[in-house]
Amino acid sequence: MKSNNEIKSEFLFEKVNYKILLIGIAVIAIGFILMSGGGSNDPKVFSEDIFNFRRIRLAPTVVLIGFGITIYAILKNPAKAEKTTTGETFPEDASIKNFKQ
Repeated sequence: MKSNNEIKSEFLFEKVNYKILLIGIAVIAIGFILMSGGGSNDPKVFSEDIFNFRRIRLAPTVVLIGFGITIYAILKNPAKAEKTTTGETFPEDASIKNFKQ
């Protein structure tokens, strides 16, 4: 028999959240890969490749988009939106409602 005090263990996020989170991490990794390179084999020679569009504008923008995707994945919570539509905001509300009857 199950006791009434048994606590269910649940994951913090749903499967959709983890998929979006992995996509965001992949976008961040792509941004850092875009930033890499531009060095010179000879330390006495300066290379202008470090200041090109890809490293200065595109890569930081891709990284920020990736951070935005991961923040969205953390804040997205469809399970709580469904639970709050029942009208009971706290688990104690059900026991109080049953007690009043």
